[in-house]
Amino acid sequence: MEVTNFKDIFKSSILEKTSSISFVDTLIGLVVALALGLFIYYIYQKTFTGVIYSHTFNLSLIIMTLATALIIIGISSNVLLSLGMVGALSIVRFRTPIKDPMDIVYIFWSIVVGILCGAGFSALAVGGSLLIGLVLFVFVNKVKIENPYLLVVRYNENSIENSLEHVISGHTKKHSLKSKSVMPGNDFEVTYEIRIKENDMNFVNNISAIDGVKSAIMLSYDGNFTA
Repeated sequence: MEVTNFKDIFKSSILEKTSSISFVDTLIGLVVALALGLFIYYIYQKTFTGVIYSHTFNLSLIIMTLATALIIIGISSNVLLSLGMVGALSIVRFRTPIKDPMDIVYIFWSIVVGILCGAGFSALAVGGSLLIGLVLFVFVNKVKIENPYLLVVRYNENSIENSLEHVISGHTKKHSLKSKSVMPGNDFEVTYEIRIKENDMNFVNNISAIDGVKSAIMLSYDGNFTA
């Protein structure tokens, strides 16, 4: 009677798991994941509308795509491994704050591409990525032109509000009052959300020239306002 020791069992288990994974399918999935990760990298670089571009974040999108594909390839061949991976991922907490909602879109896009490539749906991943990339490339650049601005004006006479409103309404396509504050020393500060006409910013000089106005500042605005 032949006795099987632990070493033999271990070798058999490793060989069985390795043989269940197709080398060709794995290579195709990883190559497609890498190519699509580079495509996501390119689209993010071309559609970035923030102030400071983060190369490390963009590079992490490529690694995230490949890592997700590797995970799916591994767990697709072993049910026990898949259950263990779900339990391990459930305790992961991401501490890096995501300030731009579009960054979440790119993270989710990278994960979806990795899942599809790892599961063998490379054609679906390629077709979907091309469509998503086209939508982002067209619409993100369009929104960038139409972004509103914040106009912050500080003055010391309450009587000039009518003059201020007249200048703003005459030089903007649309405007709305967001806040009004009374500062120490009987100064006032108002904040407007405005949409300018054909990049005409000279009206800020007209506001600064009004008697009683201490300062007029116009800032780029992404549409989110915190009172």
